[in-house]
Amino acid sequence: MSQTEVYILGGFLGAGKTTLLKNLLKEEKETGRKIAVVMNELGKESIDSDAVPDDIPLKELLNGCVCCTMQGQFETQLHLLLEDHGPDVIYIETTGAAHPVEVLDSCLSPLFADRLQMKGIISIVDGSRWDAQDHLSIPVRRLLIEQVKHADLVLLNKTDLLSEAEQAEIVRQLQAIQVRGSLIMTSHAKVNLADIRKMTGSRKGEIEKSDIGKLHMKTYVHSFAGSVDLEGFEQFLREMPETIYRIKGYVSFSESEGTFSVQYSYGMPLYMKEPLKMKPLLVFIGENLNHSWISEKMEEITR
Repeated sequence: MSQTEVYILGGFLGAGKTTLLKNLLKEEKETGRKIAVVMNELGKESIDSDAVPDDIPLKELLNGCVCCTMQGQFETQLHLLLEDHGPDVIYIETTGAAHPVEVLDSCLSPLFADRLQMKGIISIVDGSRWDAQDHLSIPVRRLLIEQVKHADLVLLNKTDLLSEAEQAEIVRQLQAIQVRGSLIMTSHAKVNLADIRKMTGSRKGEIEKSDIGKLHMKTYVHSFAGSVDLEGFEQFLREMPETIYRIKGYVSFSESEGTFSVQYSYGMPLYMKEPLKMKPLLVFIGENLNHSWISEKMEEITR
């Protein structure tokens, strides 16, 4: 029986996991292989599933993390993908709070372990966030290190935002942590599929268990009844606490027509015009979120 290749895409919030997934799926489709995807989100709302084309089987796990609270559901969905679709390859996009080795362990269920070829863990690192990790809490910094330490391939992403000296120093730090795997520098998570397929999963050493409760990582979903004032929203981004690590979703701005996707991580908002009208909501992810404060601020900028 041929085995299904499995790749685990890890990395902290906003590092570029979904962009990486989109790039890999595009290349995979050109090879003609049968692909399937599992996406795990901390929040109750699915935002990134639009990255997966409709003709690719997708299983979504929402409002929890595969590595701790959703292991049983994950095993069930993975088994269904194998039974119903028989894919050649499965990509698993983890939450930003996941420990990749714990996700790997969840793939080794006796139900189907012999049908899977674990190709390895890809951890994507936001170079700017890594360089400024002193602003993060100690549990988050530990998680960043663990995600790098146990990766078979590290992608140092967003290198276009770093100087050559900064790139060299971050590469030195990452290679000192990740002693078994390889490292590739990327911009916009662009990497050759051929380099990904060279991976062979290595044995993992002792891991420091990630615990979302310990990280105090929470989500808040805000639905909008009207359009959003762009200037007011960007003022909110400048004033909000550093413990809000990620914002994503869809809004309509009072200054423009149509719906825009909003992606924010580490000080950088990105707005993209959407061809279809989407449900206007934003998902906030961070530590110790003050839901009522965020809600109040969003209401102030809603027209």
